[in-house]
This record gives sequence, C-alpha cells and structure tokens, in this order.
Amino acid sequence: MVHIKSKREIDCMRKSGRLVAKVLQEIALLAKPGVTLLELDKVAEQKTLELGATPAFKGYLGYRHSLCTSVNEQVVHGIPNDRKLVDGDIVGLDFGLVFDGFYGDSAVTVPIGNVSALALKLAKATRDSLYAAIEVAREGNSVKDVALAIESVISPFGFGIVREFVGHGIGTKLHEEPQIPNYAAGASNFKLRSGMTIAIEPMINAGRCEVKVLADKWTAVTRDGSLSAHFEHSLAITNGAPEVLTEWDSPRFAMFYGE
Repeated sequence: MVHIKSKREIDCMRKSGRLVAKVLQEIALLAKPGVTLLELDKVAEQKTLELGATPAFKGYLGYRHSLCTSVNEQVVHGIPNDRKLVDGDIVGLDFGLVFDGFYGDSAVTVPIGNVSALALKLAKATRDSLYAAIEVAREGNSVKDVALAIESVISPFGFGIVREFVGHGIGTKLHEEPQIPNYAAGASNFKLRSGMTIAIEPMINAGRCEVKVLADKWTAVTRDGSLSAHFEHSLAITNGAPEVLTEWDSPRFAMFYGE
C-alpha cells in the first residue's frame, strides 16, 4: 500500500531530509586518500546523534553500521572496515537517518583524488540519470516514466543498469511501496500522485549489469569486476511536482566534479 503523506508529514520529511543532506555532505568532504571507511562511519554516527536523530541503517536487518561504503566494483551495501581510501578510488556513500519518526535516505559517489576518465564518466552519468528521473517524478507520470528517464541517460554510454536493487517509497519506514526500478522493463505503470514520498537511486556499472552478493551477505559487487556508481535522493511530490528533500548546499554534487 502506498501512503499519501499529509502536509504535516511532508514537513517532517523535509526536516529529516535536510539532516541527511547535512551529514552526507560532511562525510563526503572527508573522503580523501588515507581515510578509512570506519572513520567515515564513525563521523556519520556522531554527527547524526549530535543532530538529535538516529542512524537509519544501524540495526536494520542486523546491519551494524550507520553508513554503507561501496568502493570501486562494490555496487551497494559495502560494510565499513579498516580499508584506507587511495588515489583513484571511487566510493559510494549511502546514508540514512530517522528524525521524529520520519526517514531520509541519500547516496553519492565520490571520486578520491585523481580518478580515471572512465570512473568520472560513470559517476557523472549516474548522477545525471538521477536528476533526469527526478524531473519526471510528477503527478500523472508513472514509475515506468522514471525508469525510462534513467535509461535514456545511461543507454548511450553502454553502461549496465543494476536490476537486483531498486528505489523505493520512504516515510515512517525506510522502505515503503512503491518499488522504483531503474530499468523500464522491470517498472510498473503505477501512477505517481501528490503526497507521495520516494527515493530514486540509480546504480550503474561501467560493464555488465549483473551483480553478486559476497559471503558477508551485504556487499553487492559487479560480477565482471567493473566499476559501479550509486546516487540517491529522497523526494516528495508536492503540488504535482518533485521536491528534493535531501538536496545539498551545492546542487547535483558538482563540487566533486570540477563544475
């Protein structure tokens, strides 16, 4: 069942979304060569608690951290550890929190130092596909329209669109209906309505679309070992149009791409 939020509920989600953006932006700025994934996780939890919020991921289905850190060929749900980021890495930072009972969820892929032209192209294309999808997330359009917007950006590059993981509704639960796939063949014709709150999150591989989950039962990686990028925003459909709830001070994460 899709829950249509009231004005009060959307205002609550604006608050949680702003906090997510604040914390994620701070974490992303700390992601540099020599920094460990656990250090980023520690900062994420500390900042969240300082803001009076609760980490959304910690304890979710047994997950033990506040942040997901997915490096290079890792697609999503990478577990923070003592690995140090090095020049040339790309790292997906996926973060969520709950504030006054409402969730926010967002992700960004950050280039570490001097990355390859392919890595930069992949990250930019994934980011651009997110914003193309947000643009069509309007009342009367369908979930399939959102997926088609992602495909229209990604297809010319020949990159693989991950199918096993999808976007989702969000609200008083981290994951609500409807599911928001990133490829049209897997998406429904369910119509979007004002009052809906959703998280759109394209996950794009430089190579083929297939992924596998490692023995830790969390970390998803590309089957062919190619790089992967992940971007996500939570948004509300208000007055028929999309309102990004987790937007950064620097829109479109441009600070990381020299724009």
